[in-house]
Amino acid sequence: MQRPFSRLPEPLAFIRHFTPNWFAMTMGTGVLALVMAHVSGQVPGLLWLAEGVWLFDVLLFALFSLLLLLRLVLFRDTLWPMLLHPVQSMFLGAIPMGLAVLIKGLLLFGVPRWGEAVYAVAHVLWWLDAALALLAAMLVPYLMFTRQQHALEKLTAVWLLPIVAPEVAASTAGALAPHLPAEAARQVLVTGFVLWGVSLSLAFSLITLVLLRLALHKLPDTDFAATSWLPLGPLATGCLGLLSMGQAAPLAFAATPLASAAELARDMGLIGGLALWGAGLWWLVIASLFTRHYMRGSMPFNLGWWGFTFPLGVFTLATFELQSLTGLWLFELMGVALAVQLLAVWLLVFSRTLVGFWNGELFRAPCLSGSGSPALSVLSACAD
Repeated sequence: MQRPFSRLPEPLAFIRHFTPNWFAMTMGTGVLALVMAHVSGQVPGLLWLAEGVWLFDVLLFALFSLLLLLRLVLFRDTLWPMLLHPVQSMFLGAIPMGLAVLIKGLLLFGVPRWGEAVYAVAHVLWWLDAALALLAAMLVPYLMFTRQQHALEKLTAVWLLPIVAPEVAASTAGALAPHLPAEAARQVLVTGFVLWGVSLSLAFSLITLVLLRLALHKLPDTDFAATSWLPLGPLATGCLGLLSMGQAAPLAFAATPLASAAELARDMGLIGGLALWGAGLWWLVIASLFTRHYMRGSMPFNLGWWGFTFPLGVFTLATFELQSLTGLWLFELMGVALAVQLLAVWLLVFSRTLVGFWNGELFRAPCLSGSGSPALSVLSACAD
């Protein structure tokens, strides 16, 4: 069987066909490391394993960033086709989301290993992440409205990816702020609340459209099975961001005119977080039922399967955060069950990714292979 890149030297073909879709892998791997760290107190040695997973994710993100940069430098003609593609462009939001997860891991694993200088590095990276998230949230919708071709019956929750990125950055702001000087913490938190508002308002609008599409046109093809889980992401991340920023606000705004507002943000954050968690719980159940429906038939593997991991992981983190704030054992029990499910899903998707990578299946662009498979369009999104 001929290798899919036989017409080009393999390294150059690999670079030319590298897409932002791969950054979804860094999102799922990074959130797994954070979840493992949360349950490490119950399993000896798990914290070391969690740090190892996070370091592996750092390497993945660095490699993918290099490959994407090389593609833009060596194959500049592929930039506009990537931006104008109605699916591939959506995954640009995965880049800042993958970075945000790494920043959280840096706060968790980096300080014990490299000291408090890590906080300054995380601070700089956070502003970079916020800028990239805003760029994705502004650029991709603009292209959708002006250049790309879309239709309601083809709509999937993939549309959420670029606009959820600011919300993920906002949740990281809540984790970072307590480790910064007061003035810097206030700047980060104010920006985080703005990012949270930008993202969640648009996310609810798109989730409404997704519900309408499901009612009118039923479930998407099996190639898009994992997109059923994507609406869980903004709901869970919105919950986590509201909780973390609300908890960080009183200290950051102490002895300022906004001190009372910060106290209110903490209290309302818990109430709002519970409400968003409840909405996320509905999506968790309905997405599980959708997946069970898809499993009755054939579910061809594609990189979109990483969409099973990140929403589930963020919902797990939000569940643990609610347990720490409320002390309710129900959240702890459910968090542990979700963590076990996340690990099982990650192992399955990671193993299938390795097989697909080895076989070259994840780099067989439809325009080069002659395949019209929608799944391959989502994964490799022809750059020609």
